[in-house]
Formats: sequence, C-alpha cells, structure tokens
Amino acid sequence: MAVITGAGAGLGRALSLRLAAAGLTVAGLGRRLEPLEETGAAADGRFVPIVADVADAAAVRAAFAQIDTLGGDIAILINNAAIYERFDFLAEPPEVYMRSVNVNLGGTIACCHQALSRMVERGNGRIVNVTTFADLAPLPGSSAYSVSKGAGRIFTRALIADMGDRFPDIVINDWIPGALATQMGIADGIVPEQAAAWGAELALQHDRSLMGTLFDRDREVLPPRSLKGRIRDLVLFQPKRVARVMNSA
Repeated sequence: MAVITGAGAGLGRALSLRLAAAGLTVAGLGRRLEPLEETGAAADGRFVPIVADVADAAAVRAAFAQIDTLGGDIAILINNAAIYERFDFLAEPPEVYMRSVNVNLGGTIACCHQALSRMVERGNGRIVNVTTFADLAPLPGSSAYSVSKGAGRIFTRALIADMGDRFPDIVINDWIPGALATQMGIADGIVPEQAAAWGAELALQHDRSLMGTLFDRDREVLPPRSLKGRIRDLVLFQPKRVARVMNSA
C-alpha cells in the first residue's frame, strides 16, 4: 500500500493514479473529500480517500488509524502536500507564516512519524519527501514557503541520521519534481503526469543506495566532491560516479 498526501489535485493526484496503475492500493490524504473522490473515480478502484489536514498531528494519527483498517502494510509514503502562500513578511502576522510551516514541514514530520512507527515493525519501507530548491534563492513574498521547504530537506537528513543505521531497508530520500503546471506552479511548467512518472518510478525503487539521495525531476543530484576527494579518486583510479536517471516517459 502507498500513502500519498495532497492527493486531491495536481501532482498528488497524478502520483496516486500512477501508483494505482502499477497495482498498488493508494490511501490518499487531503483536506476535502470531493477532490479526493475525483481522484478515486479515475483510479480503477485502487484509491481510498482519507480526509485529513496534515498540519494537524492528531488528524494525521486518526488518518493512519483509518488506513490500518484497510489491511495491508504501508510500503510507500510520499509526502507531497504543500501550500505556497505569497505575502510580504510584514504584511501578515506570524500565525499566517506558521500555517505554511505547519503544512509543509509539520505535515511531513507527522506523516513520517506515523508511517515509520509501522515500517520499523517490518524493518522495511520507502519514503519520498517532495521538496524544492526554493530555500537557495528565495523569491520576494515566498519566505514561509522557502523556509518550510528548505527545512524539509534538513529533516530528511536528520531523520536518516537517527534511523538509517538501524533500519537500512527503510529507504528515505528527497525528490524535487520541478516547476509544475499546477495552481501552485507556473503556466508553462511540467505537466503533473510527467513529473508523476518520475516520482512513482523513484518511489517504487527499493535500493539501499538511494538512502539520502536527492533527485531533481528525473535525475540524481550528486553531492559535490571536495578537491581533496577528487585528487584521491584520481590517485586510486576510482571511476567517476554517474548520476542515475529515471527511465519513465
């Protein structure tokens, strides 16, 4: 079974349909039932709508308790839910700022906590955290989004530091789908169906070497090598590492 947050529209809907087409039962979380039902209508009976606001940890706990009643283990979690509220920092009170943090970062934390509490019992699982590079060069009016999404990548690294050695078969990594042609994205962006093909392929791969990796769209982003490391590779005749690429069209 796969759990996907923000499954009522855009990338979340496309990911749900892609994984359902691959034969998985998908539990899709979202704040409103009607959009989730629209996703389910296209999923050939393999989609279960779960109404929950991921910013509310108690609601997330209740959602996963509901998922438990469906039978089957949670094999995949894709933390996709996000909001992008644009405002000048001085124009809104901190409560509005924290709304983005609670969804974009808090939702990922709450869902990871629930999914991992189940995955550790089996010793295996797959988590993909959907993130961005927005923190590297924040746009005006996007402070809350940039901070919350950048913190998401830090959370992934911290989570792996806590659990990676103990549970190496619970593979966790980050994926950046790119600028999408969605309500939250840009008009000439990547269509969600194309991005979902890459994200679903990545989520279906259960290779320990993916732990802690970052994929940008369909390609792995390799960590920078220091000059000392590059010289050592040359001395030891180490082959140059090649970034992996998703094959889905």
